[in-house]
Amino acid sequence: MQDRLDELDTRRDQAIHAGSERSVTRQHDKGKLLARERIEYLLDPDSFNEVDMLARHRAHEAGLDSRPYTDGVVTGWGTVDGRKIFVYAQDFTVMGGATGEVHAEKIHKIMDLAMSVGAPLVGLNDGAGARIQEGVVALDGYGGIFRRNVAASGVIPQISVVLGPCAGGAVYSPAMTDFIFMVRETSHMFITGPDVVKTVTGEEVTLEELGGAGSHSSKSGVATFVENSEHDVLDSVKALLSFLPSNNLESTPIVPTDDPSTRSTPELRDLMPESSSLPYDMTEVIRTVVDDGDFMEYFPHWAKSIVCGYARMGGRSVGIVANQPMILAGVLDIESSSKAARFVRTCDAFGIPLVTLIDVPGFLPGVDQEYGGIIRHGAKLLYAYCEATVPRISVVTRKAYGGAYVVMDSKSVGSDLTFAWPTAELAVMGPQGAVEIVHRRELNDIDNQDERTARKDALVDEYVEQYANPYIAAERGYVDEVIDPADTRQRVIAGLEMLVTKREEQPRRKHGIVPL
Repeated sequence: MQDRLDELDTRRDQAIHAGSERSVTRQHDKGKLLARERIEYLLDPDSFNEVDMLARHRAHEAGLDSRPYTDGVVTGWGTVDGRKIFVYAQDFTVMGGATGEVHAEKIHKIMDLAMSVGAPLVGLNDGAGARIQEGVVALDGYGGIFRRNVAASGVIPQISVVLGPCAGGAVYSPAMTDFIFMVRETSHMFITGPDVVKTVTGEEVTLEELGGAGSHSSKSGVATFVENSEHDVLDSVKALLSFLPSNNLESTPIVPTDDPSTRSTPELRDLMPESSSLPYDMTEVIRTVVDDGDFMEYFPHWAKSIVCGYARMGGRSVGIVANQPMILAGVLDIESSSKAARFVRTCDAFGIPLVTLIDVPGFLPGVDQEYGGIIRHGAKLLYAYCEATVPRISVVTRKAYGGAYVVMDSKSVGSDLTFAWPTAELAVMGPQGAVEIVHRRELNDIDNQDERTARKDALVDEYVEQYANPYIAAERGYVDEVIDPADTRQRVIAGLEMLVTKREEQPRRKHGIVPL
């Protein structure tokens, strides 16, 4: 028996040290952790249970050196903050972390286990793509991963962490997961590399410009979260998991807080500028009303005219969607509509209540927006809110104009509770534009410029008094109550507690047709 145990220890040691000394040194020299080091940092101490440690590829006959154990990916399960998660980590020191038949089979197995027991899946990606030597077999392995990504979508949280290269077909697995994390300078995602781009289009572009974390977090809208180091990224993954349920049938963790649910927020009274044309920072509103000011922003560097993210109110996770007056006055455009729509659907899939803070002057006008499909993209957000069955509370802080207001979870599209501050302006359009249309003939008949300006100002004041205020909407029940900004936190938390038992059945169908 001892001989057998010694052999087992030898094989395990070979699996743990499957990468050559040279490749391990190169990985560390780049400031990158090894696959097992990443898993060890992510999971609670001594909680990792490895699966398929001794798996090896069978593509061709070769010696042990050419058929290393693990086949370039470490898989298993463990816990984060005591909660079970499944994880796979590609090992760049073993065949460049490239995906082959056995490599893919290991990922398939861990994905199937995660779905069957209902636990989040975290993929630590650091691989050179499909293994060329295995040809179509490697591609078939990718197909199995993609199919499982789709099957798991909305069932368990799927998190992709890109910690090195992720190229070609390999990018589509992260693309179909719920969240993508990247590290500045060391993470890269692209369909085709800089050399191919130059050959085909003549464009010269660096690896970082083409597929780096900066590009994907601010331009393409691919990278949800970006950090400066691997340790920071893995810390952010842990933070995100704390806001999410283990699966779509479980509730989110309740986190005790010393921040009382009855806390008043009088500072919000002074936050709003006297003039409705002046900006203010909506993130200040968010951090003021949520528990302990803790807010994890979603896509913070992309589509910045809208703010989305996770927080807690009364100890329970909530998804926050809010227009940002600091950026383009908080308008909805193509990118902000797509960003918010995906966030709303993610929250709805995992039973996370939605709190929407509204200050929207409209959709961004322009030929580029119309040709780019603002109608179609804006409809994504409208569709997402209309379909959502989680508790939904909206607060109108200032501007709520036209179709953009309707899209931002208005009462008419199913918001369960809608509050408004006294500064709210709910109208078809802004006072200036409305007066110019409604009273155009009268104003054109006034020849004197000063008189025309004075008359227009008077008509604007009249319009605001008659239409652009929250009380007309409150009279008709489109706003449930006009509230003091100081009461925002306690009123929203009280509403969320009331809505905890909300149940809403959708019509039976295979699925709706999202305006993609």
